[in-house]
Amino acid sequence: MKIHYTNNQTHKKLNLIPLLETEEAIIFDEIHLSKTIFSGKKDSLYFYEKDENIFIFIGLGKDPDYKSIKTTFRRISTKQKSYFKEEAKLFLSGDLSNDYIEAIISGLWLGTYQLGHYKKDITKHPLELNEFIFEVNSSSDVKNVIDKGLKIANAQLETYHLVDLPPNKITPKHLADWAIEAGKKFGFSVEVFGQQKSKEVGLDAFISVGKGSANESQFIIMDYQPENAKKHIGLVGKGITFDTGGLNIKTAGMVHMKCDMAGAAAVLGAMQLIADLQLPYRVTAIVPACENSVDANSFLPSDVIGSYSGHSIEIIDTDAEGRLILADGLSYLIKNYNPETVIDLATLTGSSVATFGNECGALFTNNELLVKQLQQAGDGIGERLWPLPLWDAYKSDIESEIADVKNYSGKPVAGAISAAKFLEFFTENHTSWAHLDIAGVTFVDDEFAKTKHATAFGVHLITNFIENQ
Repeated sequence: MKIHYTNNQTHKKLNLIPLLETEEAIIFDEIHLSKTIFSGKKDSLYFYEKDENIFIFIGLGKDPDYKSIKTTFRRISTKQKSYFKEEAKLFLSGDLSNDYIEAIISGLWLGTYQLGHYKKDITKHPLELNEFIFEVNSSSDVKNVIDKGLKIANAQLETYHLVDLPPNKITPKHLADWAIEAGKKFGFSVEVFGQQKSKEVGLDAFISVGKGSANESQFIIMDYQPENAKKHIGLVGKGITFDTGGLNIKTAGMVHMKCDMAGAAAVLGAMQLIADLQLPYRVTAIVPACENSVDANSFLPSDVIGSYSGHSIEIIDTDAEGRLILADGLSYLIKNYNPETVIDLATLTGSSVATFGNECGALFTNNELLVKQLQQAGDGIGERLWPLPLWDAYKSDIESEIADVKNYSGKPVAGAISAAKFLEFFTENHTSWAHLDIAGVTFVDDEFAKTKHATAFGVHLITNFIENQ
């Protein structure tokens, strides 16, 4: 989306006027609106046509939050796109903060996204066309704010694609190729271990999960190293590009299992955004990417497998595979890079969905400062997290009689917690580690599509967290 800046009142064919709620009559140019007709209440719209120009007054409410503004403008862009014909103008008043403006721009650009990737006759959103003229009228210099809003939306759009596209397209190799190309474009290094290299390195848990797939597993390592970096952050994202459950095959919901790499997609999108914004922090990210499929080579329930850490793992359930690849990802990251803070993101358990629904992700850490920082980063942009305990009372759920640890408790309770305790086992007692179980918030039903689709949860959250360090 190409944006031009102006301070004059020359109208375009479509004029967007966002307004906070007020008790006063609204006067815009020569248009007078009484508070009875339009007062700026949240989610209210008022259309006015004059001299072949359409004016859309957009109510934001009295004290709107970032997410509601972003959603409002995504809705405008998506559902009113017939008004976006050749040119449009956005009027930004002085009482709109930089955060509000950032959310407005991000929302408008996200509204161009369409799920019909393989439809024969799908047409582009008008804002995507090169000849579309989009102008911003503002009393202050908002170029940097608008630029940031576009970069956030671009990273989230990439994440939408990675999660929503089908599993015959988004294979482990595709994720590896995406990372390589993004590294070249945005400025971070990428190294990829295939099956043989992963075996040589000792990523035994990771290799075990992908044994049943015709698509070769890919262990993706990304490293963004700006000069004079203030701090070193480590990220790990679960990259199961499709999850059948393995030999403990799923009996329901498998059609949605292309989304089981949404943690990886969030990490990939965050790496793009962090590098695009040129944040002054070193970020090392690992995406273990593989398919959990079924064939004669698949790993078995009751197998005992190795891991990069050297610990043995008893396999109770092959559908508890995400924690296995995360275990090797965490161990490799901590041993070889030793970042000051480590965060993993994963669509890990249905238990977290049962607890929180689609409202927030489950947060696990014993570091109280990290709890506050992550919650604050998420609350500010509408990507909420809520903590669950990591008490040692749950440690017995992962104790094995035959191996160092088992991958599943076998109990129908505390599933998200026992999964987090399993991951904690492989963190070498790292004092600043957090696990985000985002199974309920990355792939949802909402107003923007008729089927479940990606939310890009985690991309902005992680970037915001790092930016606030």
